[in-house]
Amino acid sequence: MGRSKTDIAYEIITNDRKSVYFHDLWVEVANIAKLTKEEADESISIFYTDLALDGRFITLGDNVWDLRERHSFDKVHIDMNDIYTSDDEVIESEEGIIAKEDLDEELFEEDVEESKEKKEKKEEQEDSE
Repeated sequence: MGRSKTDIAYEIITNDRKSVYFHDLWVEVANIAKLTKEEADESISIFYTDLALDGRFITLGDNVWDLRERHSFDKVHIDMNDIYTSDDEVIESEEGIIAKEDLDEELFEEDVEESKEKKEKKEEQEDSE
């Protein structure tokens, strides 16, 4: 079995000794892995996810990637308070804090259930008449 695409990417960035745009990295990885255009098109999103999850890599913004070992903690650390701001809508309920999007889904499910119940009652009334 050959090397993983992330291992190939690690080698490329290590040998180049500089950060690289994702697209340029992907083109080089796909060439080294000898992927066809179809295979490359089908696996680019998986590669991006693998790269993001692999602790050896870090995104520097603007889709530029580098090795985590080359950067200090202060430069690569993401303060989660910057990501989850007060603009994010949350609602407290009996079950705890619920994100607005989850609440919307729950309300939708309740609406569907209520609609089913109304339909069943209507059918029962029609059957009894």
